Amino acid sequence: MQPLIDNARTFGQRPEEFAELAQGQSPQVLFVTCSDSRVVPALITGAGPGELFELRTAGNIVPPYASEHPSGEAATIEYAVEVLGVSDVVVCGHSHCGAVGALVRGDDLTAVPAVRDWLARAEPRPAGAPEDPCVAEGVQSHVLAQLLRLRSYPCVARKLEQGRLTLHGWYYEVHTGAVRTYHSQSDTFEAL
Repeated sequence: MQPLIDNARTFGQRPEEFAELAQGQSPQVLFVTCSDSRVVPALITGAGPGELFELRTAGNIVPPYASEHPSGEAATIEYAVEVLGVSDVVVCGHSHCGAVGALVRGDDLTAVPAVRDWLARAEPRPAGAPEDPCVAEGVQSHVLAQLLRLRSYPCVARKLEQGRLTLHGWYYEVHTGAVRTYHSQSDTFEAL
């Protein structure tokens, strides 16, 4: 922890680098990804402060839209699309994902009930080879399911219909740094 504290102390000693950020934000992209510490959206994309609006959840799950019971995730998506006017949404899954791996393998999660109940929102259960440590197939099918789920959000559906929003599915390999994007024409994830 001490190295993080030391960096935070010196970080605030360069206010001139951040003064412009006080004027507001206008990110072009909502980046939906896993809360896994190995996935760092700004590192992957090279984005600086104010360029990405992030939504990080265990397993990069987009919960079902429910207007009568709004969630923090739904509020983040709606704010990014309606208020910030992002033009793109990226759902980025990653290799070696513990959440998706648990779903693919059908792990017993009774010891972590909040995790179990959160992951239950990932229906349909991702398909994939349980013995694959990368869970590549499972993660990629899960990314596609989350993109479909996003389309059920009224604000997303409206912007898609207007041609003012584009959805992207990405798969990030933590062991290589490679990023693949989904191509609907070939129904495959290919190198960017």
